[in-house]
Amino acid sequence: MSIYEQLRDALRAQEPVALATVVEGPRLGAKLLVQPGATATGSLGNDDLDRVVARDALGELEAGLTSTRHYGAHGEAREREVSVFIESFVLAPRMIIFGAVDFTAALAKVAKVLGYRVIVCDARAVFATVQRFPMADEVVNDWPDRYLAKVGDDLGPRDAVCVREAGVADDDIARVMSPIGLDLGARTPEETAVSICAEIIALRTGRVAQSLRDAAGPIH
Repeated sequence: MSIYEQLRDALRAQEPVALATVVEGPRLGAKLLVQPGATATGSLGNDDLDRVVARDALGELEAGLTSTRHYGAHGEAREREVSVFIESFVLAPRMIIFGAVDFTAALAKVAKVLGYRVIVCDARAVFATVQRFPMADEVVNDWPDRYLAKVGDDLGPRDAVCVREAGVADDDIARVMSPIGLDLGARTPEETAVSICAEIIALRTGRVAQSLRDAAGPIH
């Protein structure tokens, strides 16, 4: 089976996969296909280079990034003899929103624009309905702790969980961004949704922005 056929099968199965291609240097056009938990397929022309690029490709997959990286002929860092384009094909990150309230609908809309797979979860079946949240990919009638027990182990660094209250330890509370969102002066549900998604982007990219958690006084 060719690399392209393996890539096709991975995409059809919705499995994360990265394709590394030499775009500058020896073996121009050589390819390496990388998947988590599997042996890489193909070669960029050197075993050491393959090993380093496969490691970097797995890191790009975890972060959901596509980039061009530069190496020495044997995978040496801080050299530019070989340029490799690493293209990541990943599943959409998930945003799990607990609480079927008016703000949830606005947040789900903005999250969909940003490419998230949106799950709305609320134990109150009368409020958590597909009719109220048609923009969500999934509406779940369950308690937050029970639902997180089912899916928590599968959550990754690209996923986001938006909650109102949580019975967790102090160390875990310290990790929670609460109140959630950037201090943009948001007032409407739609503006609040933008501030929440903006904070998620800032945290993911490592940028510093004024969070409502660090602000003093009322937030509305």
